[in-house]
Amino acid sequence: MKRRNLVALLGAAVTVMPLAAHAQQPAVPRVGYVWGGVRGTDLYYQTGFRRGLADLGYVVGRNLLLEERYADGEPERVPALIAELLTLNVDVLVTPGTPISQAAQRATSTVPIVCMSGDPVRAGLVASLARPGGNITGLSQLSGEYGVKWVELLKEAAPKVHRVAVLWNPDNPTTANQVELMQKAAPGLGIELTALSIRRADIDNSFAALGERGFDGLVVTDDPSLIPLVPRLIEFTAERRLPAIYPFRDSAQRGGLMSYSANLFKLWQRAASYVDRILKGARPAELPVQQTTDVILNINLKTAKALGLDIPMTLSARADEVIE
Repeated sequence: MKRRNLVALLGAAVTVMPLAAHAQQPAVPRVGYVWGGVRGTDLYYQTGFRRGLADLGYVVGRNLLLEERYADGEPERVPALIAELLTLNVDVLVTPGTPISQAAQRATSTVPIVCMSGDPVRAGLVASLARPGGNITGLSQLSGEYGVKWVELLKEAAPKVHRVAVLWNPDNPTTANQVELMQKAAPGLGIELTALSIRRADIDNSFAALGERGFDGLVVTDDPSLIPLVPRLIEFTAERRLPAIYPFRDSAQRGGLMSYSANLFKLWQRAASYVDRILKGARPAELPVQQTTDVILNINLKTAKALGLDIPMTLSARADEVIE
């Protein structure tokens, strides 16, 4: 009788021990992400961020869960998507662009946020680059500082441009600052600048204006909501023989005249390291915001030829990549 009891007791222990060990396993961290466009248009996040996570030893679905939400071009949906992620108790929120980062800031003051912003200080996301304070840190593209360069490079590539349109998001304080700086610089370059909104309600009218108002040049600012429009813009400018400069590196590779931008792939790789450090216990308030140091100029000579432009040797010599 005693032996049977002992065997039963040992069997119960064998059964319970794996269950107890399983219960003690740490929870898999959960990272939330919101993109304003449709799935698949967030190329730099999907490639750079995921590569960065993999380099740090994360396997999505195994030791890290990614909760990705897409607004499908409807920015008014972003607050609800962020709220949905917060109800899932995500450990970190990853937010591309200033407007989405600001929406996350309004939604939570406790969940850590890793943002990608053109100018997080000006946008009020962080107190300073060195000591962000609060629950937000991340990376700065410094695009406000090189926005004027877009106009200067366009004028250098196409000296005859005079009436230049700028596509921008009026709801993004970073691009608002870019447009303000470009408007101040434009008269000195002999350029008349007109800003056209890419808000969802305005985009069709802005495209119509591009074709009807006699513009001879185009500057595309780096609001994330413009990324899905790049293929349409490249086709549009080719049909109308309109010189354009883009803020996304792959635009020239896809047929645009030229691009001048931060290396967004590398920035997203670095964003993964912020997530990693926060998951390991670091506080966002004490993680300095990193600034981009890698700004890339690409020129497509084939497109230039189709537009009847002769790119100066002094300009092509400064390019990081010349596409022939």
